Amino acid sequence: MLKFDSLNKYQSPERKPATRLSSPPSGWSVIDRPAPVDEEDDGLIYEDEEDEFGLPSIANFQSKKAKNNRLSMLEYGTDLERTSSAPNLLVPSTSRHERSSSFDIAEERNPLSYPSARRIEGKILRPQYKEVLSDPANSLHLIRHPPLSSDASAKQVETHNTRISRINKFKRILQTSTVSLPELRSAAWSGIPEEVRAMTWQLLLGYLPAQSERRITTLDRKRKEYLDGVRQAFGEGSAAHRNYNSSGLASNSSYTNGRGRGLDEALWHQIVIDVPRTNPHIPLYQYEATQRSLERILYVWSLRHPASGYVQGINDLATPFWQVFLAVYITDSNIERGMDPGQLPKQVLDAVEADTFWCLSKLLDGIQDNYIVAQPGIHRQVAALRNLTARIDDRLARHFEEENVEYMQFSFRWMNCLLMREFSMRSIIRMWDTYLAEEDGFSQFHLYVCAAFLVKWSDQLMKMNFQEILMFLQALPTRDWTEKDIELLLSEAFIWQSLFRGSRAHLRNSSNSSVVTGSLGPPG
Repeated sequence: MLKFDSLNKYQSPERKPATRLSSPPSGWSVIDRPAPVDEEDDGLIYEDEEDEFGLPSIANFQSKKAKNNRLSMLEYGTDLERTSSAPNLLVPSTSRHERSSSFDIAEERNPLSYPSARRIEGKILRPQYKEVLSDPANSLHLIRHPPLSSDASAKQVETHNTRISRINKFKRILQTSTVSLPELRSAAWSGIPEEVRAMTWQLLLGYLPAQSERRITTLDRKRKEYLDGVRQAFGEGSAAHRNYNSSGLASNSSYTNGRGRGLDEALWHQIVIDVPRTNPHIPLYQYEATQRSLERILYVWSLRHPASGYVQGINDLATPFWQVFLAVYITDSNIERGMDPGQLPKQVLDAVEADTFWCLSKLLDGIQDNYIVAQPGIHRQVAALRNLTARIDDRLARHFEEENVEYMQFSFRWMNCLLMREFSMRSIIRMWDTYLAEEDGFSQFHLYVCAAFLVKWSDQLMKMNFQEILMFLQALPTRDWTEKDIELLLSEAFIWQSLFRGSRAHLRNSSNSSVVTGSLGPPG
């Protein structure tokens, strides 16, 4: 068994521009890249008046409470069309604010320091990790149920037995020679036990074959394909390629963030600016090994999808996969703190990284129009949310209209980041269990979750004015939400989906909107 020892802190490597990649890596299927935007302007405002999505910040509200002109403070119009360019992450929008170049921003940022794992917080690598690497089904044999204490209450005994029963149900489904995906979806809708979550997610996304005899060869092929793509993107001999020390453990020393030859300078630089901002409250994402892994995933994905390229928000979407897949190889599934992934064996990090890349790709395939030029998918969803809210809570919708609140001002982030900025990682992972169980969970069911989430705060919002509404919706009080709160939200979303399934009425005034709901719901 491998125990993680304390490490010295690491400093962020110096960030310098690289030469532009003249052509995509050979052997990777891509489509023509659209005309690039002005490279000297990231299209993002970094002043206090707006956040990284170009939306009004809480600090800005607080500094301008004395001002009466609410609309001029936010520079948004009163109709959706006027907001269409404000949050666009791909095409620079016009603004009176002076923008800093990304290189200036990098210099302004404080040097990053990476946390050290304390010895008492060390996590234990599974001794059987090699068997799990070859076939995730081998992890099912490692599940252990700790016994309850003799003084456990009747409720605790019931909860314990229910959990064991659910785990056994998933094991029965997953251990068949050909997994029944409809049966797996039905079981997953109500939540997936963490012991079987990674394998279940990979199956529901279509990354892992349902046929057991194909899994080993498929995983080996896909992981090698990704690693080949990394080598082609960065170059075997470039300074940006990963190094490993002689003991076979992943080394944290040697990533130069863009100095390797052939990198797309603008694309790479934006990624290395954003990754350190990802989940800043979770220690796991502050380790250098984690950040380097996410940078490679995002860069290679962006090269393969030049129609959208990298867009802020995609970095958030990679993290649930990375965390869930990493936990498979650790005896303590609570890996958010007390563990440096850089001490894991190279083959484990390679597998986690490759699996995350392919599953992220599967997810984004269904919502890619959220990230292409002009982001039409997000605009459709925001318009649909506005009209759906009017059907569910007309009083709230009229109040928003009276206060000149535009849905784009608060729900753009909900669609772009799939509510990841609104909930804890644990809550998001539970939500994704249900999203993956739905036919089109991320593209369609998510709309109803957003509607249920908004109307949940109706009573409070009705008492607020414009400024208070925007401030409240940008910092919703969900810190203490439990799994039961998330399940209640999902159940309410399912009710709205059931009521409006196939109905076009709630999409009135939403031109070119076509929201078709999924067909799956809570099992009866």
